[in-house]
Amino acid sequence: MPPVNPAIKISFLGGGNMARAMIQGLLRDGFAATQLRVGEPVAAQREALERQYGVTALADNRAVVAGAALVVLAVKPQQVPELLAGLAPTFAQQRPVLLSIAAGLRVADLAMHCPALPIVRAMPNRAALVGAGATALYATPAVDPAARALAARVCAAAGVAVWVEREADLDIVTALSGSGPAYFFLLAEHLAAAAEAQGLDAGTAQLLARQTLCGAGALAAGTMTLAEQREAVTSKGGTTAAALATLQAGGFDKLVAAAVAAAAHRSAELAAQFGRARTPTAAD
Repeated sequence: MPPVNPAIKISFLGGGNMARAMIQGLLRDGFAATQLRVGEPVAAQREALERQYGVTALADNRAVVAGAALVVLAVKPQQVPELLAGLAPTFAQQRPVLLSIAAGLRVADLAMHCPALPIVRAMPNRAALVGAGATALYATPAVDPAARALAARVCAAAGVAVWVEREADLDIVTALSGSGPAYFFLLAEHLAAAAEAQGLDAGTAQLLARQTLCGAGALAAGTMTLAEQREAVTSKGGTTAAALATLQAGGFDKLVAAAVAAAAHRSAELAAQFGRARTPTAAD
């Protein structure tokens, strides 16, 4: 990573968990607390943000975004139209990069409220809260390389950041890495329950299932492919091979494929519903 430019200001609209994860990451990455500002309506949350991270937290969103090179939109989707409408004059003057992590809001939905801005959509996941996030980003060709680089740096501060070529790819990303942690947790739950059913005490089963999940993740971060990692654990004719054969015989691969397809389909449905709900009519 290149050195941090101390002149760059980054603003967050919303001070929830994901914004906090990004703030923590940026501070680790070398940004100064004075470069970060947060718009947060709840006084207790503002005090906590300032106390914990040393950043400036304000209730006035116009003051928060003033002078910002990049604004992270980190509020609930239903709050976005009113919030962006109130900032439209400021955005039109400054033209910061708008980095949206508001689920389900497509670039076209956002551009209705701030057409002058370069807009980047990002789909982070919950692991960003511990600095191990997986975030995919999408930007239209109109977003210049400098804006893309800044958006990617902000997301990469909380884990890994990758670009996708199509906005529709974010629905697949939602199904893979966005929802993905829950799939692994469900598998770990069932592993612990199965071990308990075989006679292991519940506390030990839970502890070993958790640590196995953590250890597998650490191994997966290495240079070997996922298939190579699986093969390294699987001895021919051994215990792992017996378990994997049972999973495959039960249609494990087809079940996983169907689950990811269902999540991707639902993500696209929700985005389309939100877009229809927010599309202006002739009477607007």
